[in-house]
Amino acid sequence: MIKRNVSPTETNKYSNKKAKTSPKETNTTQTFLSAWVKPSPAKDASFEEKDSKKPALSFETVTKGLDGDKKELLKLEAETMDGEWLRALGVELKKPYFLQLKKFLKGEKESNKTVFPPERDIYSWSRYTPLSNVKVVIVGQGLCFSVQNGVRCPPSLLNIYKALKIDFPSFEIPKHGNLENWAKEGVLLLNASLTVRAHDAASHSNKGWEKFTDAIIQYLNEKKNNIVFMLWGAHAQKKGKNINKSKHLVLTAAHPSPLSAHHGFFECHHWSKANEFLKNRGRNPINWNCLANSQVQSSKAAADITLTAPTPTTTTAANSELEVQSSKAAANEASAIEDNKSE
Repeated sequence: MIKRNVSPTETNKYSNKKAKTSPKETNTTQTFLSAWVKPSPAKDASFEEKDSKKPALSFETVTKGLDGDKKELLKLEAETMDGEWLRALGVELKKPYFLQLKKFLKGEKESNKTVFPPERDIYSWSRYTPLSNVKVVIVGQGLCFSVQNGVRCPPSLLNIYKALKIDFPSFEIPKHGNLENWAKEGVLLLNASLTVRAHDAASHSNKGWEKFTDAIIQYLNEKKNNIVFMLWGAHAQKKGKNINKSKHLVLTAAHPSPLSAHHGFFECHHWSKANEFLKNRGRNPINWNCLANSQVQSSKAAADITLTAPTPTTTTAANSELEVQSSKAAANEASAIEDNKSE
């Protein structure tokens, strides 16, 4: 009889494989999901491993072709942006408009301006929702409706919860407004503008962020398949006007602000439509109920960053400032709706 030696690598491979199918992990994942949908495969049919398996980019690779001063401008991106997104957006980061945006932000910092969110959180969306895991995109203003634990839920988010409850009667409305678990499910919560000066709403508009977030949407539109885009309000719909509807699902509705939600938002049923589309395309649906009965803690995926963490006071102030920005944008849209009705 021939004996075959098994290497440590092979042993680890089999033990890891066994761990992935642990009943405990499966039960945890499906705790709330099972009430809405049938169990799905552990991995999407359209999961693109080529994104997640590529090696991380070094700072020198990210800044290749730039001189010393310009390299320094991209240090934050190299240190805090998720590797998959960093690779996808690397060319965009070196474009003149983006470098000019970074110079503007540097000037804000040198002038002791208070800017929200804190630097470490500007690209938190990329760490919560890696490129290979994007299933749904929600474009918003401010914090894209999400707020930190301990911060009062903004009216728009409360309306989102109400509409979801209409769509899924089993949805449990959480007692917090932190949507981090949605992001981990594959919901990309993308702000139109990623920073703002304290007490000066829209102060960072038209500085380059809008062009950058347009590039993110364009990349997903062109390079990916089977993504659901939820565009609420005229601003979001304008950003998504060029999305290819033959390969993606585009869902539009009024903004969830109390000033405009009564124009059909509550009856839009976007969440069930999104899950139906994902299932039909071989993708795992979103567990929209994953927020229930949990005070979401800061994601470990967003940790491991060398920058100083914000104080609770700063975090609360950031949410308040960005909620003001969101409310003003929604108010402007609602005003436009009323103007159209009167014409």
